Amino acid sequence: MKMHGLGNDFVVLDARRGALGVTPALARALADRHRGVGFDQLVVIADDDAADLRLTFYNSDGSTSGACGNATRCVARHEMDRTGTGQLRMRTEGGVLEARDAGEGLTSVNMGPPRLDWAGVPLAEAMDTLELPIEGAPTATGMGNPHCSFFVEDAELVPLERFGARYEHHPLFPERTNVEVVQVLAADRLRLRIWERGAGVTLASGSCACAAAVAAARRGLTVERVEVVTDGGSLWIDWRGDGVWMTGPTAHVFDGVLTDAFLAEVGA
Repeated sequence: MKMHGLGNDFVVLDARRGALGVTPALARALADRHRGVGFDQLVVIADDDAADLRLTFYNSDGSTSGACGNATRCVARHEMDRTGTGQLRMRTEGGVLEARDAGEGLTSVNMGPPRLDWAGVPLAEAMDTLELPIEGAPTATGMGNPHCSFFVEDAELVPLERFGARYEHHPLFPERTNVEVVQVLAADRLRLRIWERGAGVTLASGSCACAAAVAAARRGLTVERVEVVTDGGSLWIDWRGDGVWMTGPTAHVFDGVLTDAFLAEVGA
């Protein structure tokens, strides 16, 4: 399936009928927007003994990711529509996540509690995650994957491709990091631009929106329930006692079949 959440797009493979043998090479080939399908992340659905299903995420460079909020919402919406249920539980590398039908075509996912200590992000050494010793004093947050949120006066003026590439590989982040450029529009509204680890500039990202909202609340810049305006549209983030809930729209674009010739070309 090809799906997207606010333009943050995914290829979703269902492996519940049998192992698919997904490799980094296949992920990179599918991610090619000229010779493959094109995506920000690849999602593989599998069965799970203790949850409704299990999700594995690949970035467009073939690396894996522990979390992908918008992809989780997309799969949740598809499964809830398919089964007629209003909620389900999905296992990811970052833990078991709960999803709910939020009504009016919206889907909510609890991304779990944020990791606020240096080891949970993770960072390379012990330090306060609220203001890192990096120019701009960004905030580090773990949301099943690492995040670095920079607060700026005008997010539109930041040259995101150069800026994001520079900080993704900062030595403080041993697993690389997602990079967020965040502008506070109001006490309950943020403007967010995104560089995703392993994918580059994306129109939206659920985990990045959650990390930015948590960072803003920790710094006393916003309340704990905010609208986050990305290049692709708005997500609503609510940091509550049971975790960080993310709500927004999803879209199922098409279903497809990979040809034998394509799979042979990439060695799959």
